[in-house]
Amino acid sequence: MKKIRVLTLAVVATALLAWAVPAMAQHGTAKATVNVTLAKPSEFHITVSAKSVKHGTVTFAVTNSGVLPHNFKINGKTTKLLSMGQTQNLTVTFAKAGKYPYLCTVTGHALSGMKGVLTVT
Repeated sequence: MKKIRVLTLAVVATALLAWAVPAMAQHGTAKATVNVTLAKPSEFHITVSAKSVKHGTVTFAVTNSGVLPHNFKINGKTTKLLSMGQTQNLTVTFAKAGKYPYLCTVTGHALSGMKGVLTVT
């Protein structure tokens, strides 16, 4: 009788591990790349390739297609000031779901329209 209980517990534990380990491995490990184009379609606009991403690590591939210098800030991280044609990758980790505003921090640019919100699920 004791052997049956031990065997049953072992089967249940194995089943739980088979279910839990993949779930834990995927939690918080989402990796995505979002293309960000500054000054497109107009000088004071930001175009992002995705309006929402899963929580985890996201790489933003930021390119300035405008004439003026611009940068990109989200979740406390900011690119350098990018001149026309320059590109920089910005890697950001989003620990939880929510709405994360992004913007160009050059004075007056966000007020002129260089801002938006990324949804993290």
